[in-house]
Amino acid sequence: MITRDMTGPRMSKIVEYQNVIYFAGIVPEDKSLDVKGQTADVLKIAHGLFIKAGTSKEYLLKAEIFLKDIDADFAAFNEVWDEWVDRDNPPSRACVEGKMSTPQTLVEIVFTAVKTQSNLTNFP
Repeated sequence: MITRDMTGPRMSKIVEYQNVIYFAGIVPEDKSLDVKGQTADVLKIAHGLFIKAGTSKEYLLKAEIFLKDIDADFAAFNEVWDEWVDRDNPPSRACVEGKMSTPQTLVEIVFTAVKTQSNLTNFP
């Protein structure tokens, strides 16, 4: 059974199927910040979504990272990421440059995770 949460007419922010959780792309709320600030903002938003979905960064499977200007912002992004990521359980990761939904958006991240052990249901 597929469950969807935070659903609107265009998309769901959280979709779960067989204990795998797919998150929609997360962009910063404060787009006036530099890439470090926007990255921290995205990771803060992600943390709240992870709690809502019954997971945490330790259970991440994959992170798909989009930077507006990879040449200018890759190192600064990684400084924030490296402080945040669970070093014992890092997800697979891709980081690419992409045209963003607004000119002010510098970073967007798409996460895939599994439910935490305490939240598992219907485990195959």
